[in-house]
Amino acid sequence: MSRIGKKPVLVPSGVTANVEGQTVKMKGPKGMLQFVVPDEVLVKMEDGKVKVDPRNETKRARSMWGTSRTMVSNLVTGVTKGFERKLEITGVGYRAAVQGKNLQLALGYSHDVVYPIPEGITIVTPKPTEITITGIDSQKVGQVAAEIRSYRPPEPYKGKGVKYAGEYIFRKEGKKK
Repeated sequence: MSRIGKKPVLVPSGVTANVEGQTVKMKGPKGMLQFVVPDEVLVKMEDGKVKVDPRNETKRARSMWGTSRTMVSNLVTGVTKGFERKLEITGVGYRAAVQGKNLQLALGYSHDVVYPIPEGITIVTPKPTEITITGIDSQKVGQVAAEIRSYRPPEPYKGKGVKYAGEYIFRKEGKKK
C-alpha cells in the first residue's frame, strides 16, 4: 500500500482543478498546468480534493499510484508557489550572465557556452557565480538545471564546475610525489 497515494491532494482556494478522464488540469495565479495520469490509476475529484487510486493490484499500478499522486501535488505547488533551483559556479574565470533570451556561460572552454532559455522558464544571475532557475513545471526546471550543470559538472580534485546549491562534492587527494 502506498502511503503517499492514500492521501488526497488538497486544492487550495484560488486554484481551479478539473479532472477529465485521465487528464488533470490545474489553473492558478502563476499559470496553468496539466498531467495525464497513467491508465493503471483512477483519478477523481471529491469535495475540493483530488483522489488517486490504483485500478487493480498489479505491480505497475501500485508503482504508478504514488507517482501519480505526487505529480498531481506538483501541479498544485507549481500553479501556487512555483519551483526554484539554484546552481553555483566554482572556478577561476567561470561566470554566467543572462543576455536577452540566452544564458552566457564562461566555463573555461575556448568559447562561451550559449544556452537558449526555454519557454516558461526564468533564469536570473544575482551574482556572476550564481544561477537561479524558476518556473511552474517541476520537470522542466529540473531538466534545465541538469542541462546547465552538464556543461561542466564539478570535478573531485579542485571542485571546479557547476553544482547544485547545497550539493556535496566528494573530494579526492591529488597525486603524491
